[in-house]
Amino acid sequence: MLDLGTSFLASVARDPGAIAIVDGDLRLTYRNWLGRIGAVVAAFDRLGLKPGDHLVSVLQNRFEAATLHWACQFAGIVITPINWRSKADEIDFALENAEAKALVFEEVSAEAVRGATRATGLLTIAVGTSLDGAVPFAALLAEAAPEPMPRAGADAWSIMLYTSGTTSRPKGVPRRHRAERAAGIAHVAQNLYRRGEVTLGVMPLYHTMGVRSLLAMSVIGGTFVCLPRYDTKSALALIERERVTNLYLVPTLYHDLVHDPAFAATDVSSVRKLGFAGASMTDGLLKKLDAEFSPELFVNHYGSSEIYTFTIDQKAILKPGSAGRAGINQMVRVVRLGAQSAAEIAAEGEEGEIIALLAGDESFEGYWRRPEADAKSLRDGWYFTGDTGFMDADGDLFVTGRVDDMIITGGENVSPVEIESCLSLHPAVSEVAVVGLPDEKWGKIVVAFVKRAAPVEASELDAWCRTSGLANFKRPRRFVFVAEIPKSPVGKLLRRQLVAGEYVAEADAAHSAA
Repeated sequence: MLDLGTSFLASVARDPGAIAIVDGDLRLTYRNWLGRIGAVVAAFDRLGLKPGDHLVSVLQNRFEAATLHWACQFAGIVITPINWRSKADEIDFALENAEAKALVFEEVSAEAVRGATRATGLLTIAVGTSLDGAVPFAALLAEAAPEPMPRAGADAWSIMLYTSGTTSRPKGVPRRHRAERAAGIAHVAQNLYRRGEVTLGVMPLYHTMGVRSLLAMSVIGGTFVCLPRYDTKSALALIERERVTNLYLVPTLYHDLVHDPAFAATDVSSVRKLGFAGASMTDGLLKKLDAEFSPELFVNHYGSSEIYTFTIDQKAILKPGSAGRAGINQMVRVVRLGAQSAAEIAAEGEEGEIIALLAGDESFEGYWRRPEADAKSLRDGWYFTGDTGFMDADGDLFVTGRVDDMIITGGENVSPVEIESCLSLHPAVSEVAVVGLPDEKWGKIVVAFVKRAAPVEASELDAWCRTSGLANFKRPRRFVFVAEIPKSPVGKLLRRQLVAGEYVAEADAAHSAA
């Protein structure tokens, strides 16, 4: 298996004149970009960075972030990207946890960096802004340098991503060059990407989806079109201007894209392949996307930072809710809820915990200095994902939620995803999230939080559920109409905020169903 630096050199040799990256008015071919990358590698040497060092970046999706990523691959430095919205204490945690030797930031993250105590005295690099003692990123590019030579082998660490840390401090997920490249190649194969594809680089480069898009384009001489911060009108303008051929987004971003008033007037005919990951997609959104784009390929990709691909379904529209079958580098199982062994396989149709084989080429090998997390998640050579799901009679996987999201009401297990898919098909429902809230009689009751697209009352939505075939015990017992559904920066539903009451309700707040 090639290391990523050698992989990039092979791409330059294959497609030297192809456009590799676009950021606003900046357009670089693979040959031109290699020169900029080489300059940054040489600057790392001058600054005293060495193979194995961690470099923490707090950047949006821009040319500098992508260039840093590739320069680190050549230099053997472990790129450690974190959310550009991170607060000072979160930056301090990453710097300490990774034992970082350098920090790169921009204007949007500068205030948090100023407040980070561990940034004091550390090598800092400023992109498009300034800070006392910080090296301007432009200075890294100022001196010409020879073509960079890879200094890391396939078994060296490439990147360390951090999990979202919804219940505790984020966990570092270190990944090797070989695992990253295997994931990039699998992404090309499973999405049927052709040479010269153009993708919208909007999923953040601190998230596995963004990194995979970047690497996949390099493998096929494709173009990565930077969109630093998601904005639907900017996204639509770039799709039309750059003739984007594939989109790989979380469902929330697709929802915003097709519901933007500018969508109808935008030429999106160049987009022939749609891929989504990060969350389940409702039946209603699947149908709308299929109608608007008529894609050649519509892929549901189910995976994680730890093991990139679990399963894929390349015909998502034909079987709504299905995550398909194991990816080309993987095997998956569903084991009984609470299982301690990978041998406790759930029956067909039985909801359980999804587990994935750790021996796959894309797999990580354990969390960064978190033995207790390893003990919980890594067993018998399998990764216990914490996700719930079941296998149907065809052998297709359906992901129903998180073990922690399961609603136990009156002794029955209820998955939020099934109810959300049902309600999403109602024309007056824009977005919906379902959680369990405490109840003296039932333990928990099913509550649906709804963002309305048109006037509708709880009684009408309850009738919709009654006639949809949804089991009676799964029907929401309460509907709450909200201004917005809380989401993470990459579009995942934040159910815990709804449970905690952290949402903005409409003026008429809560409505109860009979």
